[in-house]
Amino acid sequence: MSLLFIAPIGKAEELMVAVASNFSLPMRQIAEVFAQTHPHTVQLSFGSSGKFFAQIVNGAPYDLFFSADQSKPQALIDKELAITNSRFTYALGALALWSADPHKITTSNNILLTDNFNKLALANPKLAPYGLAAMDVLSNMQLLETTRERWVQGENIAQTYQFIASHNADIGFVAVSQIMQKGKLTSGSAWFISATLYRPIKQDTVILKRVKNIGAANEFMSFMQGPEASNIIQSFGYTLEQN
Repeated sequence: MSLLFIAPIGKAEELMVAVASNFSLPMRQIAEVFAQTHPHTVQLSFGSSGKFFAQIVNGAPYDLFFSADQSKPQALIDKELAITNSRFTYALGALALWSADPHKITTSNNILLTDNFNKLALANPKLAPYGLAAMDVLSNMQLLETTRERWVQGENIAQTYQFIASHNADIGFVAVSQIMQKGKLTSGSAWFISATLYRPIKQDTVILKRVKNIGAANEFMSFMQGPEASNIIQSFGYTLEQN
């Protein structure tokens, strides 16, 4: 799990924010822009949604939780650990098959069909929604069993990305946000997978009931739904839910 501190302007309340690892790059930018105009310190922690959920249930002192799915924020509401009307979908994720080798993957699924790879990285589907989406793709392509012996599983999508970036796996399933900025692939080669091959990755956020400063939390949540944050989110390949 990584930590990032955003310095405030002037006196500030501190917000402790747990963020699913797939959203680390956009959240860093959002928190930086937020800190320029709001007098609050934003402390970001990145990791798997499943681990954050367990930590929150066991009393971890987070104020806000940005999950990679909808089920965990709803479960926290059901457990009376989160504020019901604070929940909303902040982003819809997208999945890609990526290689650090710029020549490894064409713009199609051919590499999976032709078997021209050593290891296939994916996030643990029991912990990470992007891992579950990867399983959907393999299932829909009828490749679950034929590829299983080559899988290497990351605890979260950030670790999965590192397996591929370090060439420990030829290819793997990552979040589009990890390999795209301003609408362009940042490195390597990728197949941007049709959303018809996996269940929608609706990512929800919620304010936790143990929040220390509800005013600061509401300000950050309002900022997340404003135009500046929305533009940043979309620049990393996410889409926004239409109201």
